[in-house]
Amino acid sequence: MKFDLHTHHDRCGHAQGGIEDYIKAAIKAGLSVIGISDHSPYFGRLEDQPEPRVAMAKSEFDDYVREVLRLKEKYAGQIEVLLGVESDFFEDEVEIYRAAFAPYPFDYIIGSVHKTRGVSIFNRNRWKRLSDEEKLAEKKEYYRLIKGSAEAGLFQILGHIDAMKGNYPAFSEIRGAEKEIDVVFETIARHDIALEINTSGKTKDSGGWYPSDDLLERALYFGCDVTFGSDAHEPGRVADEWDLVARRLKEIGFKRWVFYRGKKKQAVPL
Repeated sequence: MKFDLHTHHDRCGHAQGGIEDYIKAAIKAGLSVIGISDHSPYFGRLEDQPEPRVAMAKSEFDDYVREVLRLKEKYAGQIEVLLGVESDFFEDEVEIYRAAFAPYPFDYIIGSVHKTRGVSIFNRNRWKRLSDEEKLAEKKEYYRLIKGSAEAGLFQILGHIDAMKGNYPAFSEIRGAEKEIDVVFETIARHDIALEINTSGKTKDSGGWYPSDDLLERALYFGCDVTFGSDAHEPGRVADEWDLVARRLKEIGFKRWVFYRGKKKQAVPL
């Protein structure tokens, strides 16, 4: 059974194609389940759409949900369409986001840390002129926020947990944060949520997928569940490298991965 829980579309301002294009691509790729999970609005900001090329406007959110639910009905019998969303994690705004999401029948919510100290994790310039000690502090801060997202009680899935390496591959070589990373995995397992294997790393400088194999081995040690997300920003990337990920997970020792329906975990044997 094939599924992909992480897809975007043109509402976010930096993806190509509409929701239906991704559903059609999923059917073509032989998926049984496709999750639609565009970037949620910045609910903690006063503006309707403070960053038009990053996330959808607050005024578009109702239409987003309605469209996914309409397409769920339209394609019933061909593919199961799940209503999801990818939410930023801002530790001081958790209750704002919780209230914003509460009225809607989400199958799952992906929690992703995209910024630390107000700067994008993909910003190459953030690493310039930092000492080794400062680089380690940045890595620890990143994982402190990811731990907070696991504890928030808002998310079923944590997205791309080592994506800070995306445009700075040397991030993976920063040593000294191993304890903080293990605490993240312990927290994910304790809260019974899932860790996403995200294949969009191939579109960044780092290549590969998030998280790397060594982190997946640690995740297995701590008993974390995993799920799959292509993080497709164009329909052609739906289910990208699904078979490769499934094979690698089995080699590492995973026996299953999961998706969510009505925020309830659905196990799929590997």
